[in-house]
Amino acid sequence: MSQRRWFRWTLAFLGWTCVAFFFASQTYLSYKYSGGEAHWGIVLKINLCQWYAWGLLAPGIVWLARRFPLERGRWGRSIGVHLAAGVGVALVKWQLDNVLRHYVLGFERGTSLIFVFHQSLVTYWLLVGATQAYLYYRRYREGELRSAQLGAQLAQAQLQALRMQLHPHFLFNTLNAISTLVHKDPEAADRMIARLSELLRLTLENVGVQEVPLAKELEFLERYLEIERTRFADRLVVRMEIAPETLDARTPYLILQPLVENAIRHGIAARASAGRIVVSARRDDGMLVLEVGDDGPGMASGAAAKSGVGISSTRARLEKLYGSAQRFELRNSEHGGVVATLAFPFRVIADAASTNEERDAR
Repeated sequence: MSQRRWFRWTLAFLGWTCVAFFFASQTYLSYKYSGGEAHWGIVLKINLCQWYAWGLLAPGIVWLARRFPLERGRWGRSIGVHLAAGVGVALVKWQLDNVLRHYVLGFERGTSLIFVFHQSLVTYWLLVGATQAYLYYRRYREGELRSAQLGAQLAQAQLQALRMQLHPHFLFNTLNAISTLVHKDPEAADRMIARLSELLRLTLENVGVQEVPLAKELEFLERYLEIERTRFADRLVVRMEIAPETLDARTPYLILQPLVENAIRHGIAARASAGRIVVSARRDDGMLVLEVGDDGPGMASGAAAKSGVGISSTRARLEKLYGSAQRFELRNSEHGGVVATLAFPFRVIADAASTNEERDAR
C-alpha cells in the first residue's frame, strides 16, 4: 500500500475519531445536566463503535455518490438509487451497531431500529452531499487549470506571432539593401548576404524562445549592425554602454533589433553626414533598463512615422510578457535625436548564473 494511501486512511480514522468524541461529549453533557447518570467511558465506547461503523460503510457510500452523481440530466435515476441505498445502509448500519455492541462492548440487548433509522438516513445523505460538493469543487479546479493552460498557450501563440512579424519586415529591408548594392558594390553585397545567413542561423537556433540572456541578444544585434555598417560605411557609428552585471539578465529575444533599425532609418538614413547610435543597458531598482538613442533630427509632433511594425510589436510583446511591470517610452532627447527606453524586471537566466559561478570558481 502506497504511502499516500496510508496517509488517507490515517486521516479518515482520525476524522471519525474526532466525530465520535464530539457526539460522545454531547451525549455525556445531555445526560449529566438532565439529571441522569452519565459514565464517560461507556458513552465514549458506544460513540466510537457507532462512528467507526460509519467509517467502514463510508467508502461504499462515496463510491455510490460518484457512480450516481446528483447532476443535471441524471436527477431522477440518481435520487431513486440513493433513496433505496439510504434505506439499505440504515438497515445494515443498525445490524452492524448491534453486532459491535454485543461482541465488542458486551451489551446483551441491541438497539431498536426506530431509534437509529432516521439518524442513519441523515448521515447517509450528508456523506452523499459532501462527496457531491467535493466533486463539484474538483471539477471547478480542473476547469480553472484548463483555462489557465489555454490562456498560457494563447499568450505564447500571440507572443510568437508578434515576434514573427519582425522577420519578414527585417528580411524585406535587408534584401532591398542587397539588391541596391549588388550592382554598385558586389563585394559589399556578398558580405551582407553572409551576415544575413548568420542572422538567420541565430534566429532558427532560438525558434519559440521568448527570452535569452542579454549577451545573446547583443550577439544578434552585432550581426545585424555588421549588415548596416556595410550599407552606411563611415556614416554609421555605434557605441555600446553595457553594464557587465546585465549580460546574464533575461531579455526578450529580438527586442533591440527593431529599435536600432528604427533609429537608423529615422536618425541616420535620412541625412548625408555621419550619425551615432548609442545602445545602453543598466540595472536600476530591480529593473533592467535598455536604451537605444540616435542623434538624428528627432520626432515631429504626432510622430506617427516612428510607430511602425517594429515599435508596435515591441510595445505589444512587453505588455504580453510583463503586463504592468514594464515601461516603454519613445521621446526626443535633450541633445537632439530620439531615445527609446524600455524597462522590465531584472531576472537572471539560471543556467547563465550557474555557468558564471563555475567560471569564477576556476
